[in-house]
Amino acid sequence: DQPRSRGLGDVYKRQLSVVTGATGHVGYALVKELEARGENFRILIRKDSKIFDGINCERVFGDVTDPASLEKAFEGADVVYHLAGVIEINKGNEDMTWKVNVDGTKNVVEACKKCGVKRLVYASSVDAYPPLPDNQVMREISHFNPEILDGTYAKTKATATNYVFENNDDKLETVVCYPGACCGPYDFKVSSVGEMVRMFLKGKFPVSLSFGAYNFVDVRDVAKGMIGAAEKGRPGEGYILTDEVVTVDQLIHMLADICGFKAPSLKISLGLANAFAPLMEVYYNAAKKTPLFTRYSIRKLTSNCNFSCEKAKKELGYAPMGAKQSFTDMIDWIKEYEGTGTVSYTHLRAHETEADL
Repeated sequence: DQPRSRGLGDVYKRQLSVVTGATGHVGYALVKELEARGENFRILIRKDSKIFDGINCERVFGDVTDPASLEKAFEGADVVYHLAGVIEINKGNEDMTWKVNVDGTKNVVEACKKCGVKRLVYASSVDAYPPLPDNQVMREISHFNPEILDGTYAKTKATATNYVFENNDDKLETVVCYPGACCGPYDFKVSSVGEMVRMFLKGKFPVSLSFGAYNFVDVRDVAKGMIGAAEKGRPGEGYILTDEVVTVDQLIHMLADICGFKAPSLKISLGLANAFAPLMEVYYNAAKKTPLFTRYSIRKLTSNCNFSCEKAKKELGYAPMGAKQSFTDMIDWIKEYEGTGTVSYTHLRAHETEADL
């Protein structure tokens, strides 16, 4: 029999893994999952944070835009999980998004090669996929065309994904994962989804939407899927890590049910949302708040999000938990870490260079 491709299997149980973007939503979930499995791992962070107190891992300070720091972080590593990136749905940060998401990923690939890393698992995004018409099911593809995509974030993820695939060879095996809209605990930096949940908890989301849906997935499921990609993923292949499509109105009713609130009866139409979106973008920029409804986010909510994760289920053993469980845990986490006032993570909320999916 032919030997399996290298990964995190039994032969490499005490191998060293490195995580970039460890302070992000998925990145921190991956850190917690690696710790729970007793793995030997190291995190690359730009500055120290209390969120890592008590976690048994090595910390290396650096940045994906600094190749020297990457080489220091990857020294002796067998597997690198690359999650560092900028998620920007508001305008005005395009240059930084390209620098981190594309140039940073190129730096990661080159550092992996220099350090003899065996496998790179890259967190791309379903946003790299061009939406198919008529709600057709979307499955894994092997090449992306950034020019036809909507928005800087999508273009950068598509470009970086192509580069990762192009550099797959017998020395550095590369595997790509495509998470959907992430939810669940560990939302320290306040994602767009997390901002919506927080607004609802505070009674500041008194309306629903008559349009829009997205494919949500829990960050803990993405973390397990990425470890599965390191263990079992085929080199040069990609795996969609999504869960279930939920409309915005279904989500609002789900949140109301979880919290014991009455769901709002008023629904904003697509036309009204489009009319107010430009004003909201100005507000988000001025207030330095996490963007929630922008012209771009409205276009995403109304585009095809019918992704299939069957390949990941079949090859990686991927088994997502479902949106209701994820949002229940997300609400519990927000209440525990923000509602009591005993723990503050406001230092992580600014738009930092390295965020996460």
